[in-house]
Amino acid sequence: MTDAVLPGGFDTISDLRERAEKLLSPEVWAYVEGAAGEEFTVQDNHASFHRWRLRPRALAGIRAVDLRTTLLGASVASPVFVSPTAYQGLVHPAAEVGTARGAGSSGVLAMFSTLSTRSLEEIASATPSGPRWFQLYLQREFRVTRGLVERAEKAGYSALVLTVDAPVLGPRDRQTRDGVAIRSPVPIGNGSEVLSPARAPELRSGLYEFPADASFTWEILAQLREVTRLPLVVKGILTAEDARRAVDGGARAVVVSNHGGRQLDGAMTGLEALPEVAAAVGGRAEVYMDGGVRRGSDVLIALALGARGVGIGRPVLWALAVGGEAGVSRLLSLLNTELAVSMMLAGRRSIAEVDSSLLWPHPDPDKVPSLRNF
Repeated sequence: MTDAVLPGGFDTISDLRERAEKLLSPEVWAYVEGAAGEEFTVQDNHASFHRWRLRPRALAGIRAVDLRTTLLGASVASPVFVSPTAYQGLVHPAAEVGTARGAGSSGVLAMFSTLSTRSLEEIASATPSGPRWFQLYLQREFRVTRGLVERAEKAGYSALVLTVDAPVLGPRDRQTRDGVAIRSPVPIGNGSEVLSPARAPELRSGLYEFPADASFTWEILAQLREVTRLPLVVKGILTAEDARRAVDGGARAVVVSNHGGRQLDGAMTGLEALPEVAAAVGGRAEVYMDGGVRRGSDVLIALALGARGVGIGRPVLWALAVGGEAGVSRLLSLLNTELAVSMMLAGRRSIAEVDSSLLWPHPDPDKVPSLRNF
């Protein structure tokens, strides 16, 4: 992995968002950056990290740190993972294949969406040995859902990530006003039977209908467990009640997430919900989080609050737009370097040594600014 500046790339994570915006069309940028309603929640996702202070330790004698950990028993180079995002082909021709290769070369887990622009098989073949999980949106016909699950298992994905927080799509004002609004014809790599907002754009009764059936209940976990041996991860959990239901239903892990602020504007952030969910799970399952993570220090804060893995969403799309596969690899290298430096300054040699004792609450959280999208 090189730390050299990429041609047309970026020197720092701070440069990344601005460079991506200049490269993408206004319509695609509105899709990438858009969120629910007036976008209060997406702004708060990152601002919530600034409600915590890190407690540095002096003369700790640490010359190197070990970022390695395991996620569902699989060894990974760091607790950072790539969260699933749809329609990556909108931002770069390499699409999900570029993301897979960039993550695979970094030894980082990547999750890939049902709504990918490349097929799950093509993504898997791009990095045969890279750790990868398949994110599942339930389809109206269970036979289509079962077909996706069977394909993912056959293609070598090692876990199934069920997204449960999108029975309908939250109203996305910016996307509707300025952008693609997912109405444009977006190729879906996983087949013509896969339903997506790109194929079923409707505005009914003030709600964007998601093509799945909103009547699904927790019983779907048992149905999925009957058709696959893959471990089940439930994504989109923000409360102790739902965390317990997921684990009781057989989930091996939960992802604390508000869908990047794209669903319910005014919802709590993943970081705010993380301690409650971690306490509710109580070691019965692994706990991950995503939403608003921008720097290695953010990753460290999330780990200290109970996350075992920490996901990156929009920044991966920015990096893909700027540099394709190399851009994704560069982003992950910078994040892991920042995480390592933050751990050294906080006196932690390994991920196992990270705990809540390295955190201090902001003395006046009401004065923490809401930072727009970065």
